[in-house]
Amino acid sequence: MKSVTTALIGASAVLGACAHVQEAPPPPPPPPAVEAPAATEYTVFFGFDRADLTDLGQQTVSEAASAAMAGGATSVSVVGHTDTSGSVEYNQGLSEARASTVVGAMVADGVNPAIITASGRSENDLAVPTEDGVREPRNRRVEIGLSN
Repeated sequence: MKSVTTALIGASAVLGACAHVQEAPPPPPPPPAVEAPAATEYTVFFGFDRADLTDLGQQTVSEAASAAMAGGATSVSVVGHTDTSGSVEYNQGLSEARASTVVGAMVADGVNPAIITASGRSENDLAVPTEDGVREPRNRRVEIGLSN
């Protein structure tokens, strides 16, 4: 009987000791998924001596227009550019025509024209610096900027 009592006392001591051991707290929940912010700058490229949108250009303009409307943009900047082929004066008109094409497409996609500003930069602010008279496709572009 003594051995049973000793066994019960021993078991009580072990169980009592276990009662003081705390389980580790559960790990914290993972942070909420962070959605990547919508792009605020878009670039539309043009063919040589052209101011009409390609299919890819139209897609880019539509993405920018959707982002402007969904994100509550309060201003949209549209800036046309050219390469260095042609005179500065001719390129100024071409850069303005490119910007106008993009503005028209954005308005057609539902962007309020009152929040859009457009300008042409001719062959100033080249994306890829070149000498005069160089046909560089990456310079023939319109940059669209969205601001809230």
